[in-house]
Amino acid sequence: MPAQLVPLVAIALWIVHLALAIGVTLHVLAHNRNPGSAVSWIGLAWLSPVVGSVLYLLLGINRVRRRARSLAVPTPDDAVIEALPGPPDCQHLAGLELAARRISRRNVQPGNAILMLANGDAAYPQMLAAIDGAAASVGLSSYIFRADQVGNDFIAALIGARRRGVEVRVLIDGYGGGYLRSSTYRKLRRARVPAARFMHSVLPWRMPFLNLRTHRKILCVDGRVAFTGGLNIGAENVVARNPRHTVLDSHFRIDGPGVAQVCEAFAGQWYFTTGEKLTGAAWFPALAPVGDSLVRAVTSGPDQDLEKIEMLVLEAIGCARSSIKIMTPYFLPDDRIITALALAAMRSVEVDLVLPEHSNHPTVDWALRAHIGPLLAAGCRVWTHLPPFDHSKLLAVDGIWCFIGSANWDMRSFRLNFEINLEVYRSGLVELVSAKITANQNTRVMSADLDRRSLPIRLRDNAAHLMLPYL
Repeated sequence: MPAQLVPLVAIALWIVHLALAIGVTLHVLAHNRNPGSAVSWIGLAWLSPVVGSVLYLLLGINRVRRRARSLAVPTPDDAVIEALPGPPDCQHLAGLELAARRISRRNVQPGNAILMLANGDAAYPQMLAAIDGAAASVGLSSYIFRADQVGNDFIAALIGARRRGVEVRVLIDGYGGGYLRSSTYRKLRRARVPAARFMHSVLPWRMPFLNLRTHRKILCVDGRVAFTGGLNIGAENVVARNPRHTVLDSHFRIDGPGVAQVCEAFAGQWYFTTGEKLTGAAWFPALAPVGDSLVRAVTSGPDQDLEKIEMLVLEAIGCARSSIKIMTPYFLPDDRIITALALAAMRSVEVDLVLPEHSNHPTVDWALRAHIGPLLAAGCRVWTHLPPFDHSKLLAVDGIWCFIGSANWDMRSFRLNFEINLEVYRSGLVELVSAKITANQNTRVMSADLDRRSLPIRLRDNAAHLMLPYL
């Protein structure tokens, strides 16, 4: 480059940087509600010329715009219920039920039967049998849907249902299901099964990458039975086949009126992705009571459902009187959750948090060690469970309420991903969830364990903790 052009190029780059940084600053001030995040993005845009602004364009903008309101389930009124059905020991959760109704905009549904299924060994056969027996509709959404031995069984079942004349719709996340290539998607499309990839684009500047994913795992069949929980579709989830990297998980089958809310969550995301509305008796038939569990679906995502699962978790922690039991593969919530749990322990609620001894993301494990100190100091009990890695996401309060589903206890699940959880009141399921959490309390983590870390390890953990909003 001729020497006389160097100053001109430098001036041009400076003008580009200035314009981008000003644009990022104005956009952040207009759209970002979180002061810490806003300051970080503005600082990055100004202090990292061009690169910081490009990173904000790729990762910092919420491009989600909801094109549909809730389908099939009417918005409930806000009338205060005087008491929950059931014994007196449930009544202190009446306030939680009211808050959940206002947060979720859904009514609690009585008359459900819920079955807890351990790993793919128990869940996959029931899911495949339901698809094989479908007469009207099948809706399936998964973050990961591998085209391996297990995935091919599902692909064959979905193709078979389609050929029988069943309305089949399959939604695969555009990142978790394979960004560059999704063999599952291609196989389904070749067989003329209606399938879509959620928030996927071949243009990098339009692809949100790790953010704004659909992390929901939903299977709805004929609008009468639904499966949801933490289970993806892949051979690693079948323990009996002894996979190289075994992943344990908890999944749930729901029968009864609560199925409609799970189907509505699937239909909403299908409409958002494809513009097609799923309505009518094939998807939303009349449902009679079949059990005694009170159930409500709670959805969250970076749209009008922003932070709803996190808000309900905070309310449940605040309502707890005797015990809070948590099991999650990743635990990196913000300070509001940490403070709420610490305060619960200080008012003599037994708080037990169960985590993997080692997760499948070492960086998350490092950040975790720099995150749990305040819990231990407040009297919360933190436990690790032995391998293999367990991907279950479970919360039980006072032995009479539980919260199950796809959401991890981290800011990605609480704020950046589309998730679905079920809250369940007064059910035998609550006892099963509590028992699973208790059974995995293998090794207790003490403050002394954190104090014994060497200086290099502490520095590494603290550095990883700085990435908390992005892990």
